[in-house]
Amino acid sequence: MDQRQAVAAFAALGQEHRLSIVRALVTAGPDGLAAGVLAGEVGVSGTNLSFHLKELSHAGLIQSRRDGRSIIYSAAYDGLSGLIQFLMRDCCQGRPEVCAPAVEALAACLCTPTGDTVHA
Repeated sequence: MDQRQAVAAFAALGQEHRLSIVRALVTAGPDGLAAGVLAGEVGVSGTNLSFHLKELSHAGLIQSRRDGRSIIYSAAYDGLSGLIQFLMRDCCQGRPEVCAPAVEALAACLCTPTGDTVHA
């Protein structure tokens, strides 16, 4: 991820509903959520949801797929990971203790395998 992409991602996340959408999709995992379910979870109308989804998709933070007549949205884990890597790339400058709290926080988020699905 380069600086231009990071700016677009942060701009997309810099709105309350969009941040809630991404968090809901991360929680949902790779299976994602149908648009109607997502709108209900976040508390926005379908029209507003579409607007926010478009912004998040253009920023590379979410993706969609068709499942029958439904559109399923899910977090774009590669894009989210790229954003975190962009922030942390030059973190410690030879002083690992500077990055230790961030690394520990990320390690605490890693899911333990409980079947076929594992996501970080």
